[in-house]
Amino acid sequence: MKQRIFSGIQPSGNLHLGNYLGAIQNWVKLQDEFESIFCVVDLHAITVPQDPAELRRKTIEIAKIYLASGIDPKKSSIFVQSHVAEHSELAWILNTIAKMPELEKMTQFKDKSQKEGKESASVGLFDYPVLMAADILLYNTEVVPVGEDQLQHIEITRTLANRFNKKFGDTFIIPEHFVKKEGMRIMGLDDASKKMSKSAKSEYNYIALTDSEEIIRKKIKKAVTDSGSEIVYRDDPPRVDDASPRVEAGKPALKNLINIYSLLSNKSTGDIEKMYVGRGYGDFKNDLADVVVNFLQPLQAKIEAISDDEVLQILKDGADKVRPIAQQKLTEVKKRVGFVI
Repeated sequence: MKQRIFSGIQPSGNLHLGNYLGAIQNWVKLQDEFESIFCVVDLHAITVPQDPAELRRKTIEIAKIYLASGIDPKKSSIFVQSHVAEHSELAWILNTIAKMPELEKMTQFKDKSQKEGKESASVGLFDYPVLMAADILLYNTEVVPVGEDQLQHIEITRTLANRFNKKFGDTFIIPEHFVKKEGMRIMGLDDASKKMSKSAKSEYNYIALTDSEEIIRKKIKKAVTDSGSEIVYRDDPPRVDDASPRVEAGKPALKNLINIYSLLSNKSTGDIEKMYVGRGYGDFKNDLADVVVNFLQPLQAKIEAISDDEVLQILKDGADKVRPIAQQKLTEVKKRVGFVI
């Protein structure tokens, strides 16, 4: 029997190369190794204000991107989170064993609430990790493919599962995380110290999967680099000790661009370094723009070829496929806590 994985993306902001390289590309490969459940997590999206029409449009767009990227509905279950009511119901039950101090420590809540002020943050945003735990535990998920920034959420999922099992008896599988190292943190084009973000204030932070060729080339041209002109893959800090000479400070911004180049072209970072010996940032950026455009244009054509009716039917079929699993688990949970069934 294959192990089961679960993961999802919010239908908000602009899905970008970081989302693709850090998540979706990995999911496409994993669906052959695991029983795969992939969700469009619209309940998570509304933890911050959303325009209803835009939320609907983005939900369908995300599902089309899943399909165009190679997630196969014959191999994987693809559905919308709000189409399976058990997510919300299990989240409420898990709320009764979650502790306020645990949620107050969550980095994502701190970051998002600071943008508008903690007083304006919704209870839903605060409770986001419990809903995510429900998403995972509802399907007896064994492995969760996530980015490094989500590891804290997997830990609280494990904490809640262990706490429930200890109090009510073995009910939940304790999930493990799976992180793809080289693609897990694609950094912003405008700031290599922060992750590429679909909610970034500046459009020059990310390359959206739907960006035109003109916009892609403009963004890469403006992407920050580092001092010097040598194309090298290095982010080592400066070092001076008695045993070795001083090591030059690394180039994290350039390393990030080389990572993108490598992951989209299937060339090793070492091969890319060799290609640009004696050449400068201008040549490198022009070629990187070509690589990105040549990758995204076929993907965009596939997205355009999928009709709304087709994707809505796939989402309905996906929800119908996973709902019995969710219902069975929730019934077990209700019996454990003493509800009359």
